[in-house]
Amino acid sequence: MKLASLKSGRDGTLVVVSRDLTRAVAATDIAATLQAAMDNWAICEPRLTALFNTLQAGKVDGEFAFDSSQAAAPLPRCYHWADGSAYVTHVELVRKARGAELPESFWKEPLMYMGASDAFIGANDDILAENEDWGIDFEAEVVVFTDDVPAGTKAHQARGHIKLLALVNDVSLRNLIPAELAKQFGFYQSKPQTSFTPVAVTPDELGDAWDGAKVHLPLISTLNGSKVGSPNAGVDMTFDFGQLIEHAARSRALMAGTVIGSGTVANQGSPDGSSCLAEVRCLETIAHGKPGTPFMAFGDRIEIEMKDESGNSIFGKINQQVKQYYPPG
Repeated sequence: MKLASLKSGRDGTLVVVSRDLTRAVAATDIAATLQAAMDNWAICEPRLTALFNTLQAGKVDGEFAFDSSQAAAPLPRCYHWADGSAYVTHVELVRKARGAELPESFWKEPLMYMGASDAFIGANDDILAENEDWGIDFEAEVVVFTDDVPAGTKAHQARGHIKLLALVNDVSLRNLIPAELAKQFGFYQSKPQTSFTPVAVTPDELGDAWDGAKVHLPLISTLNGSKVGSPNAGVDMTFDFGQLIEHAARSRALMAGTVIGSGTVANQGSPDGSSCLAEVRCLETIAHGKPGTPFMAFGDRIEIEMKDESGNSIFGKINQQVKQYYPPG
């Protein structure tokens, strides 16, 4: 099943989308918004699945052409967005480029921070930044949406709480990060916007590529028409989504609609293993002593997508242009 939120108000209007991403039908008789559906997933999920199957069979009234440009993030805002860093080889590479050792604890327990979830943006919405000097970068990630997760849930139990998956571009302002982290209080200004694919999908839509905790498919990032990388999201993922959820729920329950991110997908030692410019620059620094690839500039376009083994887009495409933002006054 594939679900989307058309732009309407702050929380969008829930629609069911066909598997080929061409058709949709309103699901407001079941739940007005995706958050409402997540809040009552046990009741809403079977009804949404039945509507999806009817749409697939071409027997539903009121279907219309699905336009991804009219889609908000599947959850335009949520109560909890926690982003991990599950690909520890990526963290190791970044630290190596600046001559820092990776603490042994990083291999034993996930890194995670709570991000801004009050205004996720759609797949085709512009990336707005006031200044190119901030170091505008993309980060291609896989995310999962959970139902209610009790505190203390273990990794093997957490797998059953994964109800939907999507892709995100977790925009980072790289040149603002060092000063923020130096304060030892986490990201804030350096993580301004997170965009989502047009649809979120139930795990069964991934078929054998989903093993219950990892997605074993390439995640393709293309900048201005040139591929940056296509690492397999199931390779080099030190902590799977069950482990990430266990970590997030160690001391607190997670509310339905919580979004958990994988962090930047990366494959060690692969020429196509990067999902952000920061990693590309780190590889250049290690090889040549300094980076040669610039961060994104105004006018640049980033596309992020994952395809099944037949070449069909699973989640739709993130397709964004970087534009300058002018503050009021």
